[in-house]
Amino acid sequence: MDAHEILAQAIEERQPVVARYDGAVRVFCPHALGTKEGKPHVLAYQIAGESTSGLPPEGEWRCFDVDKLSDLAASPGVWRTAPNLFNPQSCLDDVDLVVQPLPPR
Repeated sequence: MDAHEILAQAIEERQPVVARYDGAVRVFCPHALGTKEGKPHVLAYQIAGESTSGLPPEGEWRCFDVDKLSDLAASPGVWRTAPNLFNPQSCLDDVDLVVQPLPPR
């Protein structure tokens, strides 16, 4: 599977992903997939791993250029999100896929 397929499956299955981005290992939960200025991007909630700008213990929203992600794999663990709502348009001009809300219990 290529990066787009791995990310799409992770969004559909609410599964964390581990990957390298600019040489740093990142663990994140992808929320939306699409393009920014014609280039593939993913809006994700990073929950672990490295970050050049620092990562709060609770995690933080990130916008990743899909072409810069490597060594992608599904990661065991709980899919997480932030308490604040995400806005795909902050990362993506065009949204191809977005995580669906869970049905009420």
